[in-house]
Amino acid sequence: MYGVTSREIRSGVVEIRMTGYDVLKRVQMPAQLDTAPMRVPVALREDGSVHYRDYRAVPHGLTLGATESGKSVYQRNLVAGLAPMDVALVGIDCKQGVELFPLARRFSALADNPDTALELLEVLVAHMEEVYQLIRAQQRISITTPDEEIAADIWDLPADVRPVPVVVLVDEVAELALFATKDEEKRRDRIVTALVRLAQLGRAAGIYLEICGQRFGAELGKSITMLRSQLSGRTAHRVNDETSANMAFGDISPDAVLAAVQIPTDMRGVAIAGDSSGGWARIRAPHTSLRQAVNICNKHADRVPDLPALEPFRPAVAPLPSARVPLTKTAPVTA
Repeated sequence: MYGVTSREIRSGVVEIRMTGYDVLKRVQMPAQLDTAPMRVPVALREDGSVHYRDYRAVPHGLTLGATESGKSVYQRNLVAGLAPMDVALVGIDCKQGVELFPLARRFSALADNPDTALELLEVLVAHMEEVYQLIRAQQRISITTPDEEIAADIWDLPADVRPVPVVVLVDEVAELALFATKDEEKRRDRIVTALVRLAQLGRAAGIYLEICGQRFGAELGKSITMLRSQLSGRTAHRVNDETSANMAFGDISPDAVLAAVQIPTDMRGVAIAGDSSGGWARIRAPHTSLRQAVNICNKHADRVPDLPALEPFRPAVAPLPSARVPLTKTAPVTA
């Protein structure tokens, strides 16, 4: 017997799971996964169950972790899981695009510097407002309209008019919040304001945020804690100090803070996942190389939706080489 975990299913019913070995030591995802729209299997829990990133249940998430903690692998698993779905992927990677630009063929928009990120975020805010206008136009509430037919978000709309959902992945969010001049401070304030608006209002419009970074606290400036409060899904990989763990779980669970600090350095990819309910669990994503993630994104490049507002930010990529192999082999002509 390696471990026993329990969780409450409903009032008076508790589920107990027993494991005979450490399932996080060598992660093997089950062959059969319970997939659904906007529900991505990204990791394995310590009790042997699958950990899902369910955007419809938890719209916005925050992922923290020190360098070499496995944060990038978790992000690759997330993108690889979203790639086959009907969703628009938007990326902001201010490390000159080294993390997200290799996956560019599956992205509708990418920004690799704060100036472009600001323009992109403001376009997303305008897109969100247009989606709300569509929802309002489709409501047509009358006394005879059944409750289940009243639209409150994009998922209540008919499939033929439903806008495509958008997942916004931000890598190293601190790069968007740092500034050295007055002009950069003004840009930073506009960026954070746009992110806060998307976090507060984006769920019903089908816009979901996935914020990643090494630290995410009040030292990044005003409105950062307001943004963090809207990011209900929390994931913390190995961190260098207790303060960083508190940034993820200080307002959720003291036990989760302690668990995040105790992640060993030789267990890359192990993380603590929690939410605003106070529940948390140890998880580990299966190792996905950059080449594997690139291949998946290339395979599903045809699923990039047509969103005219994002077209100016569409990454320019070379066409994929043809996979066709000639059936005959030519030989040189000899006299």
